[in-house]
Amino acid sequence: MGVTGLLRVATAGSVDDGKSTLVGRLLYDGKAVLADTLQAVSSASRARGSELDLSLLVDGLRSEREQGITIDVAHRYLSTPARDVILIDCPGHVEYTRNTVTGMSSADVALLLVDVRNGLVEQTRRHAAVAALLRVPHLILAVNKIDLTGYDQTAFAQVVTDAEAYAKEVGIARVTAVPVSAKAGDNVSVPSPSTPWYEGPTLLHLLASVEVPVRAGAPLRLPVQWVAPGRRYTGTVASGVLRPGDDVVVQPSGRRTRVRTLEDADGELDAAGEGAAAAVTLADDLHVGRGELIAAADAPADVVREFVADLAILGERPVRAGDRVLVRHTGRVVRGLVREVTDTVDIDTGRRRPADRLETNDIGRVTIAVAEPLAVDPYGLDRTTGAALLLAERTGDAIAAALVRRPEQGDR
Repeated sequence: MGVTGLLRVATAGSVDDGKSTLVGRLLYDGKAVLADTLQAVSSASRARGSELDLSLLVDGLRSEREQGITIDVAHRYLSTPARDVILIDCPGHVEYTRNTVTGMSSADVALLLVDVRNGLVEQTRRHAAVAALLRVPHLILAVNKIDLTGYDQTAFAQVVTDAEAYAKEVGIARVTAVPVSAKAGDNVSVPSPSTPWYEGPTLLHLLASVEVPVRAGAPLRLPVQWVAPGRRYTGTVASGVLRPGDDVVVQPSGRRTRVRTLEDADGELDAAGEGAAAAVTLADDLHVGRGELIAAADAPADVVREFVADLAILGERPVRAGDRVLVRHTGRVVRGLVREVTDTVDIDTGRRRPADRLETNDIGRVTIAVAEPLAVDPYGLDRTTGAALLLAERTGDAIAAALVRRPEQGDR
């Protein structure tokens, strides 16, 4: 655990809970707004007959700004004395849950906004379930519009109680809640004198100080993205550390070899860690293709033809047992079959219930068989080798994000 130099925060909330205003407030208070941008927002606010509308700082598309909604996933940047922060601004409308899945997939923190007067509405619960599914390490609850309750501690406490109960059902261990007014600025960057009953940190201080788990000792995983001339196998290290001389295994074939050289765009490397782009040559003359995996010889991935996965449905097509799909895993695309649909998450309660099909925006568990072996890890171990995308056979359209829970058979 530790305070790292970069924090990825996915912000989400139901429509009209004030998420865009909160993100705008964080940018404004964090001194991350250019003077000309602020001037443009001030002019647009006056044209609407309102005071400074900070939501206009994050409504990135002109059509959205005209309609007053946010539908894309936008990345905003701010700096604190302790670290840099990327705000991944996810849409609030239920139709765009797939965008939220994309936004949260790389997040260290899920920042969920709740209108204190409405409590946990359906879309807030859905966002919490998605955060749990994607194993986002931290959940922060910004309980907004506290000023409209007269800064009522009881109203805040009720939302927190409900959120903690729901989080427990979907598998989130801890919720950190902050009472805020995005519009007035209460407890966003400066403690509010109107909430003397709240003794915790401001939202900005919380983001600056939250500890992110560091995956020490994770096994090496390097999915091959491209084969360059000279049999240099290029890709981004998904986990672990790679060094010249390391014993590795190429999966799914199972061929063992050693790393001969390691380099990046600037020259030779002594080591490449998680997130580093690198080109590798191997000691043996092997044919390694795009989508194959270079893994630690003493801790390889599971090579499977069938696996259990949690799905987040991304399109309008339902998923049923017997459906034929394409499975995109790292750089490979193979044919697959949905063998079984087991259950789905009841968004109202957070509990799982039996199901034989999954509909739009559902989260559920399935068993998938593949025509060719894949080298996979449980998603909790590796977010790259543990994730796949289900595609329609004929069109290639995205159907669902698949997160591997466990392999059904292995051949290491």
